[in-house]
Order: sequence, then structure tokens, then C-alpha cells
Amino acid sequence: MEAIRTENLSKYYGKARGIEQISLSVAEGEFFGFIGPNGAGKSTTIRTLLGLICPTGGQAAVLGFDIVKEKEQILARTGYLPSEAMFHPGMRVRDVLKFSADLRKKDCREAADGLCERLQLDTRRKVDELSFGNRKKVAIVCALQHEPQLLILDEPTSGLDPLMQKAFFEILRERNGKGTTVFLSSHILSEIQRNCSRAAIIRAGRIIVCDSVDALSQTNARRVTVHGSVSLEGLSGVRDIREADGTVSFLYNGAMNALLRTLAAGEVTDLSVSEPDLEEIFLHFYEK
Repeated sequence: MEAIRTENLSKYYGKARGIEQISLSVAEGEFFGFIGPNGAGKSTTIRTLLGLICPTGGQAAVLGFDIVKEKEQILARTGYLPSEAMFHPGMRVRDVLKFSADLRKKDCREAADGLCERLQLDTRRKVDELSFGNRKKVAIVCALQHEPQLLILDEPTSGLDPLMQKAFFEILRERNGKGTTVFLSSHILSEIQRNCSRAAIIRAGRIIVCDSVDALSQTNARRVTVHGSVSLEGLSGVRDIREADGTVSFLYNGAMNALLRTLAAGEVTDLSVSEPDLEEIFLHFYEK
């Protein structure tokens, strides 16, 4: 069964574009990345999938349930982490966690205790007193404690320090290893590259590419870094030039012989050639 399937899913806010004709398939048990900058349509897609806002056109199913007619069944089986967590003022963390568990009619105390320990979350404190990062931890526990079939995470690591980010992704990989589907929306490309098997890139409300992370990372272009003095004038296939302190770095997808002749005409003290990272691939698709 597919965990998520959409066909030409669209959402408009009046005349303003939210998302347009999103067609996407996420397999059950997959760790899937959803990439795009702020305003690209990631959160609108997620809220539409969860039935929190109604689509303007198209159709979609989550865990086999229709997002319009069966959203209660979807929410019962899904853990959702919004990009910004809001809680009732005056409540203590332990009360928020119990309230969330009670809404699902489940006893989640054991799972919640384990998650709080790993995330170093003090359940005695009031949510009003918490930093943004600690409020994010509360939201993470609320999303994970009932052990859902599907996790939908919208910019989940904002506000978390590096150690907590590491602990968080360890938890996600453990859940995914046990069969939980993870749908990770992020603009931090290193998170996608390290954790996801497939990813889709969204731009201006439309999916522009969807493939395995390995396939997205494969390109004829190479990142060339030259230490010394060299002129790139007249060399075709060069883009994204960066210069600093006697070093020039650029993406190159032209003829290798032409590159070697250009470098030989300069004063090169050191040279490295490497594959571009996912961030550079992402920029390549956006420049298109």
C-alpha cells in the first residue's frame, strides 16, 4: 500500500497560488524527503494531506484514506509535527503530553518517558517557560508517543541544537527501521541527503523533480577547486564561481581536456575535483 498518493492536488487561497497539480507517491515504510525553500508550498501540501485545509482540485489518499472524506482516520494513524508548535498557556509539559495521548485514547506514558529522556525534556516545567527548542521537543514527543504508522514532519529540527538533532534523527531511523513511514519536509538539504531514500523538490507550488536521493545527486557536473592563479575566461561549462583568498571554486560540466588546458596556462599550486552536494543540485534545479 502507498502511504501517500496524490493526483493533481491543488490548493488556491482565492486567486493566490498555494500548490498546483501535485502528483506524488510515497511507499509504505519509506523515508521520504520533501525539499523546498520557504514559500514553495511544503506546508500547504502537508496541511492539505492531513485534511486541515480543503483542496481546491485533484485528489489524495493517506494510508489508503481519502483526505476529504476520511480525515479522522488519517489523523488517528499519523504523527504530525508542525513547523511552529503552539500549546495552551499555563500547562506543564507532562499535562500537554497526557492531553495529547488522551485525545488518541491511548496510554503513552512509557513511550513518552523514553522520548523525554532521550531528548532531555523536563516534563515538570510549564510550556510558557520553555525556549523555542524545548517547545519543539514537546511537539516531537506528542507526534511520536502514540507510535503512528506515518510521521509527517514539517521543518522538524528548527530550534534544536546539534546534539538534539542527532538524537532526533536516531529516533526517526529506529522508527523507520520498524516500518514507520517518514515524510520529512525541510529546506536543510544535508538532513535529506543523510536520512532519506527518495525526495521531491517543490518550486512555486509544483513538483519539479522526484527521484532517489542518489539519482538526484548524480550529475555530469563536478565541483572544481583551484588554489593559485587561473583565468576561466572563454571556458564553457563553468557556473557558480566562488573566489576567496587565492582560491577559485566552480561547477564544471564541460570538456575535461579544455579544463586541463585552461589550468595548465595558469599557476596552479593545488587542485581538487569532487561531486557536488545535494545543495548544489537543488540550486541547479531552481536555476532551471
